[in-house]
Amino acid sequence: MVNFWALDTVPEQFRSRRLHVHNPNVTLMRTTAEECARLGEIIISKLNAAKGQPVLLLPLHGVSALDMAGQSFHDPQADAALFDALRRGAGPGVTIVELDQHINDPGFADALADHILAKLGAGADAVHRP
Repeated sequence: MVNFWALDTVPEQFRSRRLHVHNPNVTLMRTTAEECARLGEIIISKLNAAKGQPVLLLPLHGVSALDMAGQSFHDPQADAALFDALRRGAGPGVTIVELDQHINDPGFADALADHILAKLGAGADAVHRP
């Protein structure tokens, strides 16, 4: 998604795109499948260049509250283009963990915390979950 200021600041070339007025000062634009693929290429190039061993967790059901099923930015093809570009471009030093969840699911947050703790050597048992 792309962030603009107020709706009247959205450039003319993007006015026909899928827009969401978040509030009077923030207007969001849904990225297309082609744009998502390019974003995936940019993200994975940065991960491939990282020092260490990066881990990328992919929430396969979406990356924004607005792209959940039934929401205004729901576009499984655009999400798939992003994820496919990430998978396709990942070098041998990048670990991709795919989770059958949405980024806002509590289970995704738990998985992310577990991976961070494992990287820090703390282990998942260091977190108290209600």
